[in-house]
Amino acid sequence: MKKTVKIIIGLVLMVLFIVVLKYFKDSNASDVEEFATEVPFYAPINYKVVATGKLNPEEEIELKPQISGIVDRIVVEEGDMVSKGDLIATIRVVPNEQALVSANSRIKTFKLALDNAQVIYDRNKTLFEKGVISRQDFENTELSLNQARESYAQAQNDYQIIKRGSVSGGSGANTSIVAQISGTILEIPVREGDQVIESNNFNAGTTIATIADMSKMIFEGKVDESEIGKLSEGKEIMVVLGAIDQEEFPAKLTFLAPKGVEENGAVQFTIKADVSIAPSFKIRAGYSANAKIDIESRDSVMCVREALLQFNRITDKPFVEIRNEAGRFIKKNVELGLSDGINVEILDGVKETDEIKVWNQASEEGEKEEETNE
Repeated sequence: MKKTVKIIIGLVLMVLFIVVLKYFKDSNASDVEEFATEVPFYAPINYKVVATGKLNPEEEIELKPQISGIVDRIVVEEGDMVSKGDLIATIRVVPNEQALVSANSRIKTFKLALDNAQVIYDRNKTLFEKGVISRQDFENTELSLNQARESYAQAQNDYQIIKRGSVSGGSGANTSIVAQISGTILEIPVREGDQVIESNNFNAGTTIATIADMSKMIFEGKVDESEIGKLSEGKEIMVVLGAIDQEEFPAKLTFLAPKGVEENGAVQFTIKADVSIAPSFKIRAGYSANAKIDIESRDSVMCVREALLQFNRITDKPFVEIRNEAGRFIKKNVELGLSDGINVEILDGVKETDEIKVWNQASEEGEKEEETNE
């Protein structure tokens, strides 16, 4: 009886031992997670900088009146091609009543002075001919008469300018707005009947029209302070327009700002480039554009996908997880080189045969599914 009990107890213990062994085996097996892996590969790396900006005409001017008044007539429309010297608009002068009265008063005053000078001249001329006064006295009288005539004429001119905008009273230069360059009318911000203000040292004046030479376009954009030092004037770049995104236009850097401007916590530097655009493309001023600038490139370097990189939360240093002989993944710090945003050069830390863990496999599969559904 006792022997039977011992046998039963032994069998039970053996079964329990087998169950425990199986449990630990399954537990250890579950600890080994299955992940896809990738090995390093050789490929060219091209480090590029993308600058966002706009496409603008190189030469653009605003036409402003030389005298205040009312827009009498506009003879062009936005989008029209004009040549230098073409009439754009005319300004009708609306005289200031107070200034007009004052100018008229000056005319009367100088007319009285002129009449008086004429009387003195006639009298002294007679006295000079009779030898009563000297030649010097007579010449002084003649000079006073000429000065009175000049003052009277100037007063009349001032009156005409205040009243009509020009000395002649016709369509003079002051009342005619003409194109200063050949180009395209980009904008006419005024209408016939609008009041305009002259441009002078104290006032910018009212813009009648904006003209630009659309045959010469430039890219104006901004780059980060970490990238401006890698650029130089004369460098060849490519410009992509938002409205014609399937085309790339060659350009050449012509300007790098010597001073940066802080925007949203980052210092940005303005760059400009002359853009070569074929006449077959209909370009408009203000198109959004991106400039692709090649900074550095290397051929056939060992690299991995940037998605395989992980970063230490404390040191922020990059590392990857490599499968060892036991099938487990171990962390390995890596030294990075150039990156094109997709692949990154590996300088140290990884060998060609290393199997690198695809740690974000689930998210990548989700992205692929979304792309497939689209």
